[in-house]
Amino acid sequence: DLPFLWVNLANYKVPGDPTNQTYAYLREAQSQALDVENTGQAVTIDIGDPDDIHPTNKQEVGRRLALIAKNRIYRIAVEDSGPMFANVRFAGGALVVTFAHSTGGLVARGHPLDCVEIAGEDQVFHPATVSVNKSVMVALSPLVKQPVAIRYAWRNAPDANLYNGVGLPAVPFRSDNW
Repeated sequence: DLPFLWVNLANYKVPGDPTNQTYAYLREAQSQALDVENTGQAVTIDIGDPDDIHPTNKQEVGRRLALIAKNRIYRIAVEDSGPMFANVRFAGGALVVTFAHSTGGLVARGHPLDCVEIAGEDQVFHPATVSVNKSVMVALSPLVKQPVAIRYAWRNAPDANLYNGVGLPAVPFRSDNW
């Protein structure tokens, strides 16, 4: 019954990681723990220093944890999470992704989303061109005619810039476990 809140790993260039994905898998494992009741996760993929494992912006980390406590422990209604992958479907050569926690719509801050990749049945991921509208993301690539999988910020230190309208960052995700 005791509430348990944690900070999802920030973006960090993991030394000696030839896959550049070790932290993506660790972040995913952290996010899976949200299935346990009375838990919450503050995402910091956007405020880390890729060269330092500890984000220096501790005030923002604390603010995000406080939003979770405010909403889930003290029952004061506030949005406490950034967009979370909900569903994906194939439509006309593109993948259409819907999100939970997309309050105020999806927003790509600073530049177009460039850490989204899609793959076909061959399981080879390629960078995708992405558009966002309200709580929906549409991703396509001329290199993937029939996409079946999508992933966002699936690197150790991605330049993740997808947010909801209240300024909370999206949780990195992949639609398939390959």
